Amino acid sequence: MDIFPISLKLQQQRCLIVGGGHIAYRKAGLLQKAGAIIDVVAPDIDAALLELVQQSQGRYEAAAFNTEIPLRQYRLVIAATDDAAINRQVFEACEAENVLVNSVDDPPHCRFMVPAIVDRSPLLISVATNGASPVLSRQIRTQLETSIPHGMGKLVSFSGQWRAAVKAKIQNPDERRIFWENLYASPLKEQVFNDNLQEANRLIEQALQEWTTPKGEVYLVGAGPGDPELLTLKALRLMQQADVVIYDRLVSDPIMELCRRDAEKIYVGKARSNHAVPQEGINALLVKYAQEGKRVCRLKGGDPFIFGRGGEEIEELFAAGVAFQVVPGITAASGCSAYAGIPLTHRNYAQSVRFLTGHLKEGSPELPWSELVYENQTLVLYMGLVGLEKICQKLIAHGQRPDMPVALVSKGTTPEQKVVVGTLADIASKVTEHQIQAPTLTIIGEVVKLREQLQWHERG
Repeated sequence: MDIFPISLKLQQQRCLIVGGGHIAYRKAGLLQKAGAIIDVVAPDIDAALLELVQQSQGRYEAAAFNTEIPLRQYRLVIAATDDAAINRQVFEACEAENVLVNSVDDPPHCRFMVPAIVDRSPLLISVATNGASPVLSRQIRTQLETSIPHGMGKLVSFSGQWRAAVKAKIQNPDERRIFWENLYASPLKEQVFNDNLQEANRLIEQALQEWTTPKGEVYLVGAGPGDPELLTLKALRLMQQADVVIYDRLVSDPIMELCRRDAEKIYVGKARSNHAVPQEGINALLVKYAQEGKRVCRLKGGDPFIFGRGGEEIEELFAAGVAFQVVPGITAASGCSAYAGIPLTHRNYAQSVRFLTGHLKEGSPELPWSELVYENQTLVLYMGLVGLEKICQKLIAHGQRPDMPVALVSKGTTPEQKVVVGTLADIASKVTEHQIQAPTLTIIGEVVKLREQLQWHERG
């Protein structure tokens, strides 16, 4: 994060604008909405800008900017001239006095940025690109304008009127947050939007009277193979409302960024022969936090029920009487094969697909080899990188032809995705050559031939 977003309270605070033209007028309009007292220094001033200055009880000085101006009297300064040298002079003078300064359309000479704003007062939403693309900020603002009801400002004001009463009734902050989240998901929101405040007040009074301490719950959420845009809508919603997030090694950093920022985050990652927390410990954590009344998001890479031990975890929850729900995720086989340009089934190449774990028990493959040697079938192996050479040898020994195409998809769907193609006879030797690392998915079958034609992710 290159900039720190804040919201300044500028009511009756003196602010300075250097410049008297159209750009200065635009910035003054925003300051006036925020209740600031606006001073302007410029040789000339537009009539509309002068009117804003007078309305704010500010002052206009018909002069060029000079370093004798006592800048420390201002909460912030905006340099809005069309002269880069003057704007730079304003910036340097403000820096010397530790005064917040913005030079319009000149990011190197800004200590703060003026974002694009969605105004649903008292709700304000700002969009900033650190000065890199103001046009994109405005486009995103336009998208938000169409998706955020104008009644949101009314809802914020209504909530503020009830905040003290709710805080007095529900003193635990975690429980209070759940109360508000439940309330906003109820019919109350529409009543406020439609100005039916009598009914809205009745609904919140009833909700307060009926409030009881919430029971804990576990959300078993599939995070997909890595690309955050592959998350389901339900997954994102539950990630945002969870009090505790228990996540594993395969959950990418961009996905973790989408979790509620103030949630407690507990890493229980498991790599081969290196478990940060054993499975029994994970099960116990889920039960413990849920029994404390927490909403727990168990965030797992891929899909919880495909080689993710999700079944074991909810068996434990069921035995403990803990409420839970399961949110499927895009499993690595689907996500990685799609991003590698390899269809798992195809009328001309494969009429069936099998998902297998290549994880070897005590160093020996434990797979039904005779069932796997079938010409028109795609095999997808999870966690098979370490035992890849033995797996290939076993398939060949049971009758599979050595030139059967194989693809390794490392860190699929992420910016670090790497795909290496070979055959059963030579793919193991390419692991070291191409520095393939876990997590890696192995795809075996004629469909791998289609990658050369159908790959799209690398071209993008």
